[in-house]
Amino acid sequence: MMKQKFYPTIVISDVHLGTEHSKAAELSSFLRNVNCNTLILNGDIIDGWHLSKGGKWKNEHTELFKIIMKMMENYHTKVIYVRGNHDDFIDQIAPFSFFNISILNEYMHERNGKRYYVTHGDVFDNITSKMVWLAKLGDIGYSFLLWLNRHYNNRRAKKGLPYYSLSQSIKHKVKSAVSYISDFEKELVELAKVRHADGIICGHIHQPADRMIDGVHYLNSGDWVETMSALLEHEDGTWEVYLHTENSIPQVQEVIKIHQPERKSVKMVLSSNFQIFFSKLAFK
Repeated sequence: MMKQKFYPTIVISDVHLGTEHSKAAELSSFLRNVNCNTLILNGDIIDGWHLSKGGKWKNEHTELFKIIMKMMENYHTKVIYVRGNHDDFIDQIAPFSFFNISILNEYMHERNGKRYYVTHGDVFDNITSKMVWLAKLGDIGYSFLLWLNRHYNNRRAKKGLPYYSLSQSIKHKVKSAVSYISDFEKELVELAKVRHADGIICGHIHQPADRMIDGVHYLNSGDWVETMSALLEHEDGTWEVYLHTENSIPQVQEVIKIHQPERKSVKMVLSSNFQIFFSKLAFK
């Protein structure tokens, strides 16, 4: 019997499948060692911007979706895919539900008497929502910075030095970037209040977070480009920011599978349709 760590809810975002910087293999390693009732994919999972201009879909990207399919089939995990700005092709089909997957523009997560409003967060980014051309130009600059960062850290590794993120350093030192992040957080907190939610769950800015802001629980799942982070909800309703390293995979525990009615025919349909569905999305 498989041994995995169980969490009621897991949230990931900003995987950017289709780009060379996506840490899909590392995310797959993490997901193989956990299971959950609800998996929230909170935007920018597939990077439609890069795929549309020659980005490459790798085998490890397909493998990630196979692992998610296995979670759906073996543990009846409910998958909530919330649209982001890089996967805005979802606008053509959302809202859409089939079997235990839902593709949405927003989502209200309710558990243990708490309500968390789930949104990718780009709706409050004037650049990505109103000036797409400028956002794509900025994306090119960010991609170059990641390329430079990779070569820089390869040299550091040869010298025995630890990983150093150029992009994160710039974000923390440039006043306009710090101000942008602060404004972003405040806008989302206000939205949570309007929605009568206890908290907000977002992504978009690649900055994992778990803190209270003006009485609202602000959670950001970070990214799987640099930070390699996720949000884990525990059974008592508390949340944890998970940071992935080679030694950080959650300690496994025995999983007791509850007997479910046999649904082999449904599983077969799900597997084939799920693969076809996402392959069409990825290459639009």
